[in-house]
Amino acid sequence: VETEKRFSYSKDELAEFKELILQKQTQAIIDRDATKKLLHEFLETKEENSGFVNLEEDALQYQSELLLLIERQEAYLSNLKKALVRIENGSYGICRKTGKLISKERLRAVPHATLSAEAKAA
Repeated sequence: VETEKRFSYSKDELAEFKELILQKQTQAIIDRDATKKLLHEFLETKEENSGFVNLEEDALQYQSELLLLIERQEAYLSNLKKALVRIENGSYGICRKTGKLISKERLRAVPHATLSAEAKAA
């Protein structure tokens, strides 16, 4: 396989991955901000509807789910940022376990991946 013979991606390939990561980063920021807005609106209306026991249990569950989603979105954004750093320092696309190139297909699907599919499965 061609990727196993090479030790890094070309400047053009890295530029393509960088563009993909920037697009995903923009969408992730939009999604995170929308979730934060939902949480804010929910917390404002939660006070108005307090006093109903079943509603309070459901409200706590919903609030927890929103907070977890925001936490996951923040982690995803952090991982995308780290991927951009790896592009800049020349280590992007190199499996941290095997030292071989991660396939383009995997990086297109998971642009912040640090493990090849094989290494992740092992």
